[in-house]
Amino acid sequence: MREYQRKQLLERAQRDAATVGVRLPEAIEVQGERIDLQEFVFEIKRRETIPSGERDRVDRAKRNLRRERQERLEQIEDGEVSFEHGEELVEGIVGIDRALNALEQLRPVDLEAEAQRQERADQQRWVSFLQQALGRDDDDGRGGR
Repeated sequence: MREYQRKQLLERAQRDAATVGVRLPEAIEVQGERIDLQEFVFEIKRRETIPSGERDRVDRAKRNLRRERQERLEQIEDGEVSFEHGEELVEGIVGIDRALNALEQLRPVDLEAEAQRQERADQQRWVSFLQQALGRDDDDGRGGR
């Protein structure tokens, strides 16, 4: 591969908007293991949040995807692959980026903390309601009836 081709591939792989309009690869080989990437991402994304039991699985997948992305990028940087193979690597990198973007948008859900937050909010609303009903929200401090 020529130097200008290598630079062109690296620029495409590192472009911020590279994932726009790109479909997730159906499957990808990561660390020597085939992953049904599209199925995994869609399964997790359907939930909109990451349940605590799935958090480790998603974190492990993200780490492996980042590692695979870096290895592919290094192959291009080394320049010891053909331009055609480099293009395949870039397509894989962009697909990995697309998957990582989808997984990063998910928020972990801590059900216990969320329940406590909602309970505190409910209590505050109840106290505010009672203060208003009893006339204790006056600025003059008379406190009502």
